[in-house]
Amino acid sequence: MSKIELTTFIKAPIELAFNNARNIDLHTKSTPTNEKAISGRTSGLIEKGETVTWQGKHFGLQLQHQSQISELIFPFYFEDVQIKGHFKWFKHQHFFEENNGYTIMKDVLEYEVPFAIIGKLFDYFFIKRHLNEFLLERNSFLKKFSENQNHIIH
Repeated sequence: MSKIELTTFIKAPIELAFNNARNIDLHTKSTPTNEKAISGRTSGLIEKGETVTWQGKHFGLQLQHQSQISELIFPFYFEDVQIKGHFKWFKHQHFFEENNGYTIMKDVLEYEVPFAIIGKLFDYFFIKRHLNEFLLERNSFLKKFSENQNHIIH
């Protein structure tokens, strides 16, 4: 199993940062892989129990990943898990807390790759770095967008 943990400090209200992080439309604008929501919830704020199927270009291939919001506690936590995709197992937890005018957004992404030793080597050399860069770029976008936004999207 692989694990990525990132923390982002956002000078914006927790409710705004939380909603922006689960906003399908912002996700499509924030990713370097031209992600598109092609089925399930395809726009707006995704809720607990809803699914979304993403299509994006990774490693030169158009790949799909279907996930479900398995937990959601507004505005502190939500979790998405893979329903269908190329991982053996995939869980992305999003934690939010407010402290001194900042929202602290923490990502914990855990996953397991298929194909035994070959998959582990590909993960070590490519996948983990790719996912880390993906999340860093997305979080940078969310930070800038949230800090420049004057209202909360509902």
